Amino acid sequence: MDDTVRSGPDPQAFRDVMAEVCTPVAVVTTSVDGTPHGTTVAAFMSLSLRPPMVVVSLDRTSDLLAKVRLTRRFGINVLAMSQDQLAAQFADRDGERFAGVSWSVADGLPRLDDAIGWLACTAETFLDGGDHILIPARVQTATATPAPPLTYHRRVYGTHCALVGASS
Repeated sequence: MDDTVRSGPDPQAFRDVMAEVCTPVAVVTTSVDGTPHGTTVAAFMSLSLRPPMVVVSLDRTSDLLAKVRLTRRFGINVLAMSQDQLAAQFADRDGERFAGVSWSVADGLPRLDDAIGWLACTAETFLDGGDHILIPARVQTATATPAPPLTYHRRVYGTHCALVGASS
């Protein structure tokens, strides 16, 4: 077998290719003993319509992962294009993530008030994904407020724009 197939590509080359993939940005939240916890993710996706399911990916060293393993419940707050500072705040490992953030409790979970999408989820299982853990989850609640989304591409935040003349 080719050594490249066994060992994989150069890590920087892999990061560079993945930087070309535009991803949605969300804050995953949970609550333990009434205390909110959350982190920014760009690795989540729809999995199934029947039943409604999503998959979220959390770093195996994430504090939030330990809390989600405990509660088995989490919320996904899909961010609007104007919420890049909020995404940065929840990505900061050393900061007070909920400081100055407008949020409420919905479905027993912390919900960011200005998020354009909300999913309340229950984890089905936890799957090994290298340095991350994949969490397929059933969606109990889904709410959307249509607005331009926050995306991550080429290591910067941006948004999606429809092509001129594109059909909807």
